[in-house]
Amino acid sequence: MKLPRDLSGKDLVKALACLDYEVTRQTGSHIRLTTQRNGKHHITVPAHDPIKIGTLNAILRGISEHTGLSRDELIKILFG
Repeated sequence: MKLPRDLSGKDLVKALACLDYEVTRQTGSHIRLTTQRNGKHHITVPAHDPIKIGTLNAILRGISEHTGLSRDELIKILFG
């Protein structure tokens, strides 16, 4: 599946809530999210509008590795 091209950082934070990611802190334009699902995992999301495709891909790759979901499964869950 293709990644959304017009996704803002705040929209990504809202979408990641379905995977139990919660905002733990924000420093400037970077939002730190943490989940306890499958062990503790932290990611940092830039609060940019829109997020660059390479940045979004790297964030999703890290989440995919942690959750054990494929990239396409993850995209369907978050944006489908």
